[in-house]
Amino acid sequence: MRLILAPMEGLLDDVLRDVLTRAAVYDWAVSEFMRVSGTLLPHRFYSRLCPELLTGGRTAAGTAVRLQLLGSDPSCIAENAAHLLALAPPGIDLNFGCPAPTVNRHRGGAALLDEPDLLHDIAAAVRAVVPRSLPFTAKMRLGIADKGRAVECARALAAGGVDELIVHARTKSEGYRPPAHWEWVGLVADAVSIPVVANGEVWSEADWMRCREVSGVADVMLGRGAVADPFLATRIRRKAEGTPSGEPDREAEWEALKPLLALFWWRVQRKLAPRFAPGRLKQWLNLLRRNHPGAEGLFQEIRALPRVGEIDAALGRYGIPVEAVALAA
Repeated sequence: MRLILAPMEGLLDDVLRDVLTRAAVYDWAVSEFMRVSGTLLPHRFYSRLCPELLTGGRTAAGTAVRLQLLGSDPSCIAENAAHLLALAPPGIDLNFGCPAPTVNRHRGGAALLDEPDLLHDIAAAVRAVVPRSLPFTAKMRLGIADKGRAVECARALAAGGVDELIVHARTKSEGYRPPAHWEWVGLVADAVSIPVVANGEVWSEADWMRCREVSGVADVMLGRGAVADPFLATRIRRKAEGTPSGEPDREAEWEALKPLLALFWWRVQRKLAPRFAPGRLKQWLNLLRRNHPGAEGLFQEIRALPRVGEIDAALGRYGIPVEAVALAA
């Protein structure tokens, strides 16, 4: 049983990866996508989007981060993948799952799922330059508007040489709306000889159990569920080990989250201009309040605050040790 931390453009960047992999153990994580289009990208581009490359390709907690490439030109993606090897990434992943219109308009992400031959050619071109010793994976959705070619796409990627396939159990047009069609992950897994990982709509231990039961696959990638519930992966592992857990102790988890929130806020301020930093904290708190009552009050208090100093004061009132993190750094 493996748990993988998903890539989420505009949300799950290196800062949040650092925090979430401190909160729970993941077998590996995937970076936000790096768009490859018609040019050989410099190494600084990759290390800027995935600064873990500067520390052995791992987060501070030791989680390996595979780099995700997105594009539609097989030779260009392969050329960039070969160039990227000099940075010693822990693995390379291909994105055929992003449903964002701005990405899809430029023939990227899930927009390619009506072209299984192209999926094969992209995978084969990258496979030709990536050594067999380096993990090479791909993430796909079930299709653009219907699921009729999901198996064909999966077979094309497997034939192209990917080692594993992550299947987000929705179509592009379904976006992130429930439900996730876990039974289709099972159909894909039955049709290919490589390992398949299920992704989509796993918010709780019960969801994880149902996802595995319905799909028939052992491994699960967590995305929004991990962001909204940073200790979810820990509770899932306990359940997998047969350790009785009962209902989550949300008060205890909120107390454990406070230093992680402080670290997140400190790192966000180091990464972003002051006018953008508050939005990132509000974005995470908005998801956290789904599970943590403590996050609800804090979110309501800071949601209209535009300035870093005002937010520092609010965090202090909630016992979140921002100054201690700054001093320790």
